[in-house]
Amino acid sequence: MARVKGAMMTRKRRNKTLKLAKGYFGAKSKHFKMAKQAVMKSGQYAYIGRKQKKRDFRRLWITRISAAAQLNGMNYSTFMNGVKKAGITLNRKMLSEIAISDPASFTAIAEKAKAAL
Repeated sequence: MARVKGAMMTRKRRNKTLKLAKGYFGAKSKHFKMAKQAVMKSGQYAYIGRKQKKRDFRRLWITRISAAAQLNGMNYSTFMNGVKKAGITLNRKMLSEIAISDPASFTAIAEKAKAAL
């Protein structure tokens, strides 16, 4: 049986890593060993960042809803409790968008939430 040499796959693997490390500072974009470490770390940061993005947006929406609820004489938790009891099935993202773009509609929702309590 013929001997199989691994040069092709090794080169492919290295080039893939170096391509991912393109634009990194100094030797991290040129030397395979350093590029491999940098790419692995950047992958970890990217993974963590995708999780944090969800948290950050939820926090932003809650802050916006809270501010709009304060204008209508309620705090956030009371408002959300009233919304749930009133059977309004809007999520936090939509409620925050309504609070920004259409304050009159948000006031109407707040009135329904007050009535449901």
